[in-house]
Amino acid sequence: MARWNVLGLQGALLTHLVEPVYLYSLTVGSLQHVGHLSRAVAHRLGGLGGLGRLPAPYRCHRPLLACLCRGRPYHPGKSPGTSVNWTAGDAQPEVLNATTGTRMASGSPSRLCKRALFTRWAKLVHRSTPLPYCQAKRAAEVYQAVKQRWVSALREAGLGTWVRKPPEQDHFLLCV
Repeated sequence: MARWNVLGLQGALLTHLVEPVYLYSLTVGSLQHVGHLSRAVAHRLGGLGGLGRLPAPYRCHRPLLACLCRGRPYHPGKSPGTSVNWTAGDAQPEVLNATTGTRMASGSPSRLCKRALFTRWAKLVHRSTPLPYCQAKRAAEVYQAVKQRWVSALREAGLGTWVRKPPEQDHFLLCV
């Protein structure tokens, strides 16, 4: 979430179409200590001197924070194995196996998988020639530069190294 406060929620592909989208507020249920949340989400950004002045429209954003307290004790258990998503205009929600990200009914990939979202993005930008996913993401040059500054600032501040996903996950070709 701290990364979202610098780069926005939209990711590299959507920066081709929109400016960074920042959370206005964040509400957490059953929070034990508001200070811990505040430090993790927003206040550590102030200690990242390596970020410096970010190129517009990027900034170090701080959302409003709130917590909901329960009257009775909360006993965490195993999370459910399903996930549900829906959008306006859908006949019904998409129910997924939360472990695999595939549809419960058919086992087919979710409409939220990288390939499906990349296909929609390509249609939005009227892309008709084959394009590797990783190349489309790299083309968001300002986003990538700010992301690299974020990773370097974390390391320089002694907050660790940002864990990256395996690069081969982004090496697929979209033929539209």
